[in-house]
Amino acid sequence: MSEYAKNQPTGFKNAIERVAIVGAGGTVGSHLAAALLKTGKHTVTALSRKDSNNKLPEGVIVAPIDYDDEATIVAALKGQQFFIITVSPTVPRDTHSKLVQAAAKAGVPYIMPNGYAGDIDQVKLGEEVMLGPVAKANRDEIERLGMKWITVCCGFWYDYSLAGGEARLGFDFDKRSLTIYDDGNTKNSLSTLSQVGRAVAKVLSFKLLPDDENDKSLTVSRWLNNSVYLKSFVLSQNEIFESVKRVTDTSDADWTITHEDTKKRYADGLALVKTGNRAGFAKLLYARGFYQDDASDCSAKAHNELLGLPEENLDEATKAGVDMVKELQRRVERMNS
Repeated sequence: MSEYAKNQPTGFKNAIERVAIVGAGGTVGSHLAAALLKTGKHTVTALSRKDSNNKLPEGVIVAPIDYDDEATIVAALKGQQFFIITVSPTVPRDTHSKLVQAAAKAGVPYIMPNGYAGDIDQVKLGEEVMLGPVAKANRDEIERLGMKWITVCCGFWYDYSLAGGEARLGFDFDKRSLTIYDDGNTKNSLSTLSQVGRAVAKVLSFKLLPDDENDKSLTVSRWLNNSVYLKSFVLSQNEIFESVKRVTDTSDADWTITHEDTKKRYADGLALVKTGNRAGFAKLLYARGFYQDDASDCSAKAHNELLGLPEENLDEATKAGVDMVKELQRRVERMNS
C-alpha cells in the first residue's frame, strides 16, 4: 500500500470501519469491543466458538467459528480490515497461528496479536518471563504472511492484577494478607482494562493513512509494525496498599504483611512451572516485573497525551479491582494459569 491516501485506488476509504475480535467476551476483549463500539465508527464482529457461553458486549455481530475448521474462521474474517486477537493462556498453543493463517487467507491487512503486556523492547525481561519469544514469533508470522501488526504495551492490568490473588500484586483479600516484594518501593506502570480499551479504540479511530505529504495528523499507519504504549498509573506496592486501605477502610493492623525477595520469588515460581504447575507462572511474572534493578515500567514511552487518554482516579480503579475478586475466583482455570 502506498503511504498516502491520495495514491490509493478508486473506492478506497481512509478509515478502519470493520474490526473483528476473537475473545470479545473475555477479560480484555470485552473492554476492547465496548470501547470500539462506543466510538460509533466501527462495526465489531466477535468470532465465537459455537459452544461458547461467554457473554458478548451488546452491539457486536456474532460469527460462530470452529477452531478445527479453518474455513469457518476464514469466512468470519472475510471483508474485515483489522483483527484483534485476545485469547486465554490456557488455549492450545497452535491457536494463535491458526487465527493468523486464516486471517491471511481472508485478506485481513492488519492484526493486533495476543499480548497486552510489557515493553516488547525489554527483550531480556521478555525472555525471563517466557512471553517475549512467543510474542515475537507471533509478530514475525504476521509479517511473514504479508500483514502488519500493532501490539499493546500497557504493563500489568491494574484492576485484574489487584483482584487476581497473592501471586500477582501480593494481595489476598479473603485472608487480608499482603506479600510485599523487597521493600515495596519499586514502581511499575499499570493500566486498567478500561484504559487499554480506550487506547486501542483511539488508535483505530484515526485515519488509516495521511491524506498526502502535507498531512501531519495522527494516523493508524503511525503504529503499524509498532507498539502503542499506555499507562493508567505508575505505582509501588506500598502506594497501592495505601489506596487499598482507603477503599476497604482498613489499617495496617488489619492486614498480615510479609516481605519476600523478588529474585527468590521468581526462582520459586520458575521451579513450579518446570514441574508443570501453572500457578508458578503468575508468581514468576510479577516478581520479575518488580525487580528493583530492572522493573517492567514502560511509562516513559506512554502515548497517553498523544491519544488524549483521561487521567484516572486511583481509588476508583482500586475499588474496581476489589469488586472483581469474586468474579475471578469463579474462573479457577484462568487464575491458575
